Amino acid sequence: MLRIFIVAAACMLSLTSVAQNSIIGFKAANIESQNKLEDAFDAQLSSKNLDEWMQLLSDRPHYVGTEYGRQNAEWMIEQFTSWGFDAKIETYHVLFPYPKIRLLELTKPTSYKAKLSAIPIAEDKYTQQKDELLPSYNAFSKDGDVEAELVFVNYGIPADYEELEKLGIDVKGKIVIAKYAGSWRGIKPKLAAEKGAIGCIIYSDPEDDGYYRGDTYPEGAFKNETGVQRGSVMDMPLYPGDVLTPGYAATKDAKRLDRKDAPTITKIPVLPISYQDALPLLKALGGPVVPDSWKGALPITYHVGPGPAMVHLKLEFDWELKPIYNVIAKMKGDVFPDQWVMRGNHHDAWVHGANDPISGLVALLEEARAIGELVKAGYKPKRTLVYCAWDAEEPGLIGSTEWVEDHKDELQKKVVAYVNSDSNGRGFLFAGGSHTLQAMFSEIADDVVDPQTGVSVKKRRSAFDLLNGGDGNFRLGALGSGSDYSPFIQHAGIASLNLGYFAENAGGEYHTIYDTYTHYKQFKDPDFEYGIALAKTAGRIVLRLANSDVLPFEFQQWNQTVSGYMSELIKLTDGMRAAVEKHNTLVEKNVFELATDPKKNLAKPGKKELIPYLDFTSLQNEMVALNKVITDFSAKDFSNLDQAKSNKLNEKLLITEQALINEAGLPRRPWYKHQLYAPGFYTGYGVKTLPGVREAIEQENWEEAADQIKILTNTLRGFKNHIEEMLSIVE
Repeated sequence: MLRIFIVAAACMLSLTSVAQNSIIGFKAANIESQNKLEDAFDAQLSSKNLDEWMQLLSDRPHYVGTEYGRQNAEWMIEQFTSWGFDAKIETYHVLFPYPKIRLLELTKPTSYKAKLSAIPIAEDKYTQQKDELLPSYNAFSKDGDVEAELVFVNYGIPADYEELEKLGIDVKGKIVIAKYAGSWRGIKPKLAAEKGAIGCIIYSDPEDDGYYRGDTYPEGAFKNETGVQRGSVMDMPLYPGDVLTPGYAATKDAKRLDRKDAPTITKIPVLPISYQDALPLLKALGGPVVPDSWKGALPITYHVGPGPAMVHLKLEFDWELKPIYNVIAKMKGDVFPDQWVMRGNHHDAWVHGANDPISGLVALLEEARAIGELVKAGYKPKRTLVYCAWDAEEPGLIGSTEWVEDHKDELQKKVVAYVNSDSNGRGFLFAGGSHTLQAMFSEIADDVVDPQTGVSVKKRRSAFDLLNGGDGNFRLGALGSGSDYSPFIQHAGIASLNLGYFAENAGGEYHTIYDTYTHYKQFKDPDFEYGIALAKTAGRIVLRLANSDVLPFEFQQWNQTVSGYMSELIKLTDGMRAAVEKHNTLVEKNVFELATDPKKNLAKPGKKELIPYLDFTSLQNEMVALNKVITDFSAKDFSNLDQAKSNKLNEKLLITEQALINEAGLPRRPWYKHQLYAPGFYTGYGVKTLPGVREAIEQENWEEAADQIKILTNTLRGFKNHIEEMLSIVE
């Protein structure tokens, strides 16, 4: 039914998608040839290739260090070479722990030993490769042998610990059990350790990822009772990449930290389990009944604990260096060989990885093949194209991070933009990225046709947005973390995009043994229609960046977005202040004491410290000045620039994003240098915009907030100066 409504809404917006009669960055004389090139590109794309390549690349498990992972990399080198690219493998040597001992048992008040294994499916031959399947574990958990009372902490995010505090429950010296979802998995043990816990268990509750959402595999797409989500719990908000070589490449002879000194390895042992294994543990818990918002879909009354459930958790890993294989394929530009357009997707997986990442990777490969065919027919890209298949993304964005750290100086001089994808399926176009690229991306989304409805993917996504409470305006999201764009934008200051099609491909296969070709063909994108849609979308981005006369960066939409972030900061501070004042008023009136149920042993709150007024004047003034410069720059006509001025302007546009980084980085995590976008310190994948200021406010560190306002003001002033330099070129 939802699909019918969305089609109707999209049709009300518009019924057709036509070739562009204006393209940002292109002179009028070159638009027709670009449209014809993109039509020829589309005609080359074949869903049959995506299907065959997924079967090949996901045929065996290919996690870090496997022989099949190396074979896949070598096969891709052969393909890129046959398509006319200069392709090679770049190898790094990184720490990748493999599990040796995994033990979890309930010792009181009854006994239960967790099975820690998923059942193979008769209808899915890939799940039956017993000896090759990677055991379920969390990479970069520390070794440990602990036994303690159990406490249920819901999703294990900051708000949940605030709720525990109200209940008078402390996790110090306890083992916590948390649900997957609600936040990135690595935040759960990080926060638990900070609260004094000695171990962490993570499970997928069927309400979030199981029978509550739909039929389970193989009858449906969702997680059955034995499925377990693998994943890294590396503290990526500090830095991604190899844990032993922070900020520099993990080459064979690189100087490495001692493992005990690596800050991104967890401080406590962590283990993921199925909801089959979680049920006996949760059933044994006593203590208060959980708040309504914490209740899941298991057939029990959920209690918080602590105890009487007592659990024993023992983990041990091999902690060995493993080689990783990045595939780098270049096609030299005919006019500007030292300006690079980069496109990437990772190739490693926790097990077979048909959806994550092969569904995105096969679209990338088909883009490269189609471009190769165009080149054989006479097309010559103006700028150099660099197609990449990254290794070791799953354990912590390792392959891309090591490569960027290794080549950072060259990349900052040459890369126009980096375009990333990961998994992909049926549904709607979702994208995040540098907002200087929003205008270009919006044009492209208007020009790609949705395979189900026949309207543009932009109009269909806008309809989806309207039906879900949005305003229907097509926008890029801000980038946090979770895929290979992170080192490009947040460390090197390179404009980036991340895109894919989602929302009609829900399922519970993520990072399990069930992420197979069989599952994908049945439930995700059976005919690879949206794989082709991804190739058309990302391929157009690459071709327009490669061929544009003036690089298609636009600043008015950037200005609107960043102005919105600024307003959010002021509202955040005002809202926090009002909440504290209300809380203190209620304390004065003894409202909390009167409402407290002594049987629940609720902690009685005291007054909170008042929140001071921050001075945002410098930021506001800088945004006013920026707005004027951006308005002046946007009013210029670039179509009549001579070649010398175009070249000079492009050289400046190429490095624009670098004006938004601060080499000192964010507080307590200098690897993250971008001042507009970063993963949150306690959200992991989730983005924090204007992160230095925002997180200081959220942590009520007012001195740091004032300092970060100054740093952000200086960053925006530098960005304004950069635009003024470009303005002087065109004037």
